[in-house]
Amino acid sequence: MARQILNRLIVSIPVIFGVLLVGFALLQVVPTDPAHVLAGPTAPQETIEAIRHDLGLDKPWYVQFWLYLGRVLHGDLGRSIISNTKVSSELAMAMGPTLELMFASLIWAIPSGIIMGTVSAVYRGRWLDRLIMGVSVAGVSMPIFWLGLILMEYVGMKWQLLPFSGRTGPLWTLEGIQGIAMAAFSLGGVFVGPVARMTRTSVLEVLNADFVRTSRAKGVSEFRVVTRHALRNALIPVVTLIGLQAGYLLGGAVVTETLFSWPGVGRLAVGAILSADFPLAQGAIIVLGVGFVVINLMIDVIYSYLDPRTGK
Repeated sequence: MARQILNRLIVSIPVIFGVLLVGFALLQVVPTDPAHVLAGPTAPQETIEAIRHDLGLDKPWYVQFWLYLGRVLHGDLGRSIISNTKVSSELAMAMGPTLELMFASLIWAIPSGIIMGTVSAVYRGRWLDRLIMGVSVAGVSMPIFWLGLILMEYVGMKWQLLPFSGRTGPLWTLEGIQGIAMAAFSLGGVFVGPVARMTRTSVLEVLNADFVRTSRAKGVSEFRVVTRHALRNALIPVVTLIGLQAGYLLGGAVVTETLFSWPGVGRLAVGAILSADFPLAQGAIIVLGVGFVVINLMIDVIYSYLDPRTGK
């Protein structure tokens, strides 16, 4: 397993490099000039040109990229153009809320999807199976922002059951749980459907395997056959799906954080892009890219645990 993790880390290096390059290139085509933003709308052209020279914006883009790459390798993400604070400090403050949101989303979405898919497989062809699959298809088809707006309209504003703007406290407090509930349900709601559908398909395949029929012939209870024998083998493709959906989850976190004013990396990135704060936007892109790599590395480790043959 250690060798597999090392190989995965080596393969991740060009992925992170590609994230840096693409993120840097995309920000180059943004029409807003950071020097103009920093100087102010009434600044003379000479002042703007001087700021562009100080920031290195008058150099060719590939020169700017290699200079930026060198600073990143030394741990220097630069300073925010708007707040004049270190980008690393702002990102460090925003990473905590983002991790809280992802944890709160996955802690209910993954078990719910696995349970729904397993129940649907056990009751295949019955009304409960059709109901669960209908809910799953609706979850797959539902945009995150639409679900979030519905929750804000009814749960937050009309019924006033939960707060829906900002972080109200740490996740281990009642106020924090209430403040994150709608955002976590909105982000995790679109995750349940794919997990349920994949779990159903995988469990149905395993239930038809020879070792399951042998267990039933020995008199093992159906509950034990499903939970102890079938489900563990069925989870392998489900874990793979969760890893593939990690990028979508990070993208959804950007939408969810912006919609619910959640002070995470996604909302920070959107604000930085809109205000032409290039150093902060590039730093947020790095964090999101590295987060995607780390999540997939964790999925590989879990995959090796479920199927030891993959770790050899």
